Amino acid sequence: MKIPIYQVDAFTDHVFGGNPAAVCPLKEWIDADLMQKIAMENNLSETAFYVPKDDYFEIRWFTPKVEINLAGHPTLATAWVIFNELNYEKNTIKFISHLSGELFIEKKDDLIIMDFPSNKAELISEPEFLIKALGKEPVQVLNSRDLLVVYKSQSEIESIKPNFGLLEKIDTFGIIITAPGNDCDFVSRFFAPRAGINEDPVTGSAHTILIPYWAEYLKKDKLNAIQLSERVGILQCEYLGKRVKIAGKAKLFMRGEITI
Repeated sequence: MKIPIYQVDAFTDHVFGGNPAAVCPLKEWIDADLMQKIAMENNLSETAFYVPKDDYFEIRWFTPKVEINLAGHPTLATAWVIFNELNYEKNTIKFISHLSGELFIEKKDDLIIMDFPSNKAELISEPEFLIKALGKEPVQVLNSRDLLVVYKSQSEIESIKPNFGLLEKIDTFGIIITAPGNDCDFVSRFFAPRAGINEDPVTGSAHTILIPYWAEYLKKDKLNAIQLSERVGILQCEYLGKRVKIAGKAKLFMRGEITI
């Protein structure tokens, strides 16, 4: 069996920036266990697989350890591949995920705009191990798919050195830390040791939680965001109530073929 593979750096305008994702086009679905093994072999934070249908594409995402319900940067990477590598003539794409429903993508010049469901987080008490794992006491802790841990300043976000062994004990998919930005509306970092990702460089799905929070806090619907990893991710965001828009650029790093 031979499967095409592309590696695309998402949420960046240059190679070696943003977040690398693997994209594997399929003609029909293969066994989930095989997709999981491919994702493990790729050893990137996510590998996306997609199958074309009549007027949409089915899509699934895998970390090296698990299949996940929503992933932003590999969706952006997949859209980039469809728009730029496969001679796709339209400027819009509809993805359907069996875990998260309909996702809409639009291309405007070199910007790819994703329309995702929004996820509002609710205030909770601090989970056991959280402060010890992060080393700093937050202003607030909220919960959605991921924990949202809010701090006062960008410098606090930059200085945190997580204890990933303790973070892995917390019963959640991922931990987002966030604060107002110095040169943007908000900054964040994302940790998911339970999914095999200690720190993700740029996490589109986390912004389905971040955008509603900061839109309400800052009283504005259009926001600019930076994810403060070594690779740095830049995201243009918009809050639409039940939906959010997350936009960014992408660059191709590699095209090849998997032989199994």
